[in-house]
Amino acid sequence: MHHPHSLRTEPAGTTIAQIMTAALAAVDPAQAVRRMVRREGALLYAGEHCFDLTSIERVFVVGAGKAGVPMALALAELLGERLTTGLVVVKDGHGETTSHEKLRFLAAGHPLPDERGVAAAQAMATLLAEAGPRDLVIALISGGGSALLSLPVPAVSLADLQALTQALLGCGAAIGAINTLRKHLDQIKGGGLARMAAPAHLLTLLLSDVVGNPLDVIASGPTVADPTTFQDALALLEYYGLTRQLPPALVDYLRQGVAGAVAETLKPGDAALARVHNLLVGANRQAAEAACAAAHAAGWQSLILTTALEGEAREAGRMLASILREVATYDQPLARPCCLVIGGETTVTLRGNGRGGRNQELALAAVQSLAGLERIALVTLATDGGDGPTDAAGAVVTGTTLARAQALGLDPAAHLANNDAYPFFAALDDLLRPGPTGTNVNDLTFLCAW
Repeated sequence: MHHPHSLRTEPAGTTIAQIMTAALAAVDPAQAVRRMVRREGALLYAGEHCFDLTSIERVFVVGAGKAGVPMALALAELLGERLTTGLVVVKDGHGETTSHEKLRFLAAGHPLPDERGVAAAQAMATLLAEAGPRDLVIALISGGGSALLSLPVPAVSLADLQALTQALLGCGAAIGAINTLRKHLDQIKGGGLARMAAPAHLLTLLLSDVVGNPLDVIASGPTVADPTTFQDALALLEYYGLTRQLPPALVDYLRQGVAGAVAETLKPGDAALARVHNLLVGANRQAAEAACAAAHAAGWQSLILTTALEGEAREAGRMLASILREVATYDQPLARPCCLVIGGETTVTLRGNGRGGRNQELALAAVQSLAGLERIALVTLATDGGDGPTDAAGAVVTGTTLARAQALGLDPAAHLANNDAYPFFAALDDLLRPGPTGTNVNDLTFLCAW
C-alpha cells in the first residue's frame, strides 16, 4: 500500500498500518469461505448444515460481487473433482482475467449496471435452468452484486434501470431503499435467483457490505425472501420525488405491481425457499474486531465504538473528530496510546461537482476541528479499496493537516462545499491508495492517539 505522507512521518504510522492490514486480512474472502465451509470426504459442512455429496449429482457455482474470484477459487479447491461448472460476475479489475478449468469469470459494470451484467445474468439463468432436484447450486454473493447482475423485467429496459440507479445515488438514498426498488424491477433480485435454482439444493455464502447484515438487502437478496412490496417501492419513488423524472415505463410497471397485475417478489414461506440455506461468512464486525486485536498486540488500548455508523458523511466526520478531540484532551473514553474503531457506511448528498467518496468526505469534514492537536490521526478506509469513483480508499487527517493545506492555498471548507475531497488530500499526499483489496465489508474509521 502507498502510505500517505502523514503516516510515513509519524512513528505511530507503522502501528496504524498494521491495524488496517489486520482488519482487511480478517475479511479476506477466501479465508471467510474456508472458515465457514469444510469438506470431510463425501460430506460438505457449511455452518450448521451438512450436504452428503454421494446423493448430489452435479455441483454448480454461481456468484456476483467484488469478492467473487477469491470466494470461488477457495470453494473450487474444497470441492475439487465434485465441482461441475460455474459462472461468477465481478467488477472490472477484480480478477476477471483469472483462468480456471471449470469456472468462468466475467466482468460487468458497477455502480451503474451495464449490458455485460445483463448478458451475464442471462447466462446464469440458462445455467440454472439445467439444475434438477439432485443437484447443488452454491451461490457466492458479495458487495456490488446488485449492480453486477441485472436482469430487468421485460417491461423495463437497462437504460431505465441505469437512470433509476443514477437518480437514487445522487439523492443520498440508503442502500435498503435502492435495493427495494431494484428488487421489484429485476428478475434475479428479491429471491429471483432462488426461483431459478429450484428444485435444486441452494447454498448461498454471503460476504456482507450492508450495515447490520440484513440478508435480503445484501446484493438485493437474490436467494432470500423479500419482505418489501411493490407498494413500498412506489412509495420510495414518491418520497424521493422521482416519479416525474424517471422513465414512464418503470413507474407504470411499479403501479401494475401495486394493482396486482404482475407477480410480487419471492415472499417468506414460498416453496422455492424449501431447500435454500443462506450463510453469512464475513462482515464489518469481524474486520473491526481484528483491528482491535492488532492494536492490543501493539500495546495500544482499543475499543469498537460502533459497526452501525450511518448518516451524512460530513456530519459523521465532525462527530468523530469531536470524539478524537476528547481522547486527545481528556484521555476519554481511552487513554493514549489507543485506537477507537468505527464501522458502517455513510452517505453523501451531492451538492457540488468535485471528486471524492464518502470516506474522503468524512475525513475532510474532520480537518478543521482536529487542527493543532498533537499525536493524533483520523484514518478512513473503504474496505474494498475504492471510495466513490476514485482510486483512493480513504484519507488520513492529523493535527497538521489544516496548516499544511493552508500553506498550499487550499481551503477545506471550499473543497467540502464542492464534494471535492480527492484533490485536497491528493495535494497533501494523504490519500490511502491500496488498490482493489478483493473484499468488501463497508467502511472503517480509525481514531488514533499516541
